[in-house]
Amino acid sequence: MTRTTYYVASTLDGFIADEHDSLDWLMRQQIDDDGPMGYPAFISGIGALLMGSTTYEWVRTHDPGGWPYEQPCWVFTHRDLPRIEGADVRFASGDVSEVWPEVLAAAGGSGVWVVGGGALASQVAAAGLLDEVIVSIAPVALGAGRPLLTEALDLRLVDLARNGDFACARYDVVRPPG
Repeated sequence: MTRTTYYVASTLDGFIADEHDSLDWLMRQQIDDDGPMGYPAFISGIGALLMGSTTYEWVRTHDPGGWPYEQPCWVFTHRDLPRIEGADVRFASGDVSEVWPEVLAAAGGSGVWVVGGGALASQVAAAGLLDEVIVSIAPVALGAGRPLLTEALDLRLVDLARNGDFACARYDVVRPPG
């Protein structure tokens, strides 16, 4: 069964990027990729990606090796964005539920990763499509920036671990009855 996960790093005060969309705060932190809730184990179970346009632009301009993902990726945007040669990137706008059947088919029973940002993750949750949130919390406070989530969301803690400098937590999304 496909699970949709918002897998993300956040500051202690709940920001995923600073007010200039910088992740410098994140790059200074120590983490063991093979430790609890590490990236390699996570990405190995992912069949499709969802991301917002700001995240897409950040990855496109900051990844020295080009596009780092093999999975098909839906980028939600209302802007015309440059394509990346050789990347399976599909641009979408509007409600995520409109492309959801295509996303699930592409995932092929593997997981769907909501890469970022917080507004997109909140939209996926509001549509009833988000199953879990895995957040690695860094020992940093920014005071302002891009929020982890932009809407209210009830969660239930299912796992907690330390990985390097991070407190890592896995939450199931709590859905109202019916």
